[in-house]
Amino acid sequence: PHITVPYDPRQLLCGYTNKFDDSWVSGFFDKNSYFETLSGWAETVICGRARLGGIPTGVIITENRTKEKKYPADPADLTSQEKIIQQAGCVWFPDSANKTAQAIRDFNGEGLPLIIFANWRGFSGGQRDMFDEVLKFGAYIVDALVAFKQPVIVYIPPFSELRGGAWVVIDSTINSDVMEMYAADDSRGGVLEANGAASIKFREKDILEAAHRLDPLLQSLDLKLKNPLSIAEEEDIRAEVKQREKRLMGVYQQLATHFADLHDTPGRMAAAGAIKKVVPWENARSFFHWRLRRKLAEFDLIKQIQNVSKSNQDRRQAVANLKKWFVESEKDEKKWEEDKIVLDWMERDAEKIKHFMSQVEFERVYNDTQSMLRDSPEAVIRGLVKVINNFDAPTKRALLSKLTSGTQ
Repeated sequence: PHITVPYDPRQLLCGYTNKFDDSWVSGFFDKNSYFETLSGWAETVICGRARLGGIPTGVIITENRTKEKKYPADPADLTSQEKIIQQAGCVWFPDSANKTAQAIRDFNGEGLPLIIFANWRGFSGGQRDMFDEVLKFGAYIVDALVAFKQPVIVYIPPFSELRGGAWVVIDSTINSDVMEMYAADDSRGGVLEANGAASIKFREKDILEAAHRLDPLLQSLDLKLKNPLSIAEEEDIRAEVKQREKRLMGVYQQLATHFADLHDTPGRMAAAGAIKKVVPWENARSFFHWRLRRKLAEFDLIKQIQNVSKSNQDRRQAVANLKKWFVESEKDEKKWEEDKIVLDWMERDAEKIKHFMSQVEFERVYNDTQSMLRDSPEAVIRGLVKVINNFDAPTKRALLSKLTSGTQ
């Protein structure tokens, strides 16, 4: 993408043929793998399914061009007429917010991971949109993400921005167990845009105070006003001060806007923990392919850990166990953030991971048995006697020997 140049977001997803030399320009997903769904409804949001390095994924991307929405005439009302309204790009309207929530629910039901290319400046706030329940459909997006069970990657593409309520509904803290947020190095993000933040935090009074504190000419004029002056001289100096303030007002407003914009850069977002990492567009396809492979493999192992522990471990405990096993094997905690290294470990040490899981299962059975003995010792003993009768003679002797000696 290029700054200030409208483009078809589908080209970002699936590539296009250069009209000048007929060369193929690759998109984010595999060639010819993208399939759009719900295309005739709420055209300011685009959703579909595609493959990333062979991995099936759901995808949602913002339409950055203005689209038309048609309200058909009512056949039962002879006075009604068809209406066509313009819907700006990069904005969630009631229908596009509903479409987004519906797509997320569909992907979750199909067990697909989700990649969201975010370029929204917020929700539409007109009176008609309020009557059409834009806030309700925005809440539906949050509900759908909270219920999502597969990996979700939110990526702010180059020259895109995520602002206002749009940031709120797809923030990774909504479902931190599955969601991660990234940004390209030319993107911007923050609840308020730079102009809005500057106008709130650096008002006209603050600008004038800064100008009188920093500008040498205004400082000299202020000193002159402190000396005894005639009425005419004082009026001339004050007029000169006003003229200077007027000339500096635009400069200081631009400086304030630029300063506010620096707080919205990807580097600052990463430093503040709002995003996980800055990913340049030229590296995005490769990075997210390996990231998605790693997260899917990790999710599968976490489910296995929870199955053997019979839900005695929540997801975060299972992740902590997996990380502990990795560090024990690799001897370097920093490598846990390297997707290729973690994937290689999962494949190379599959037998060790099974052994670790058997230890988790053993610990769960051991703790459950102790708990049952405290609750009902007689029931446990009767059940144990019944099980022992099904053992062969050597196993019976070994078990009786352990019970007699009291060893574990």
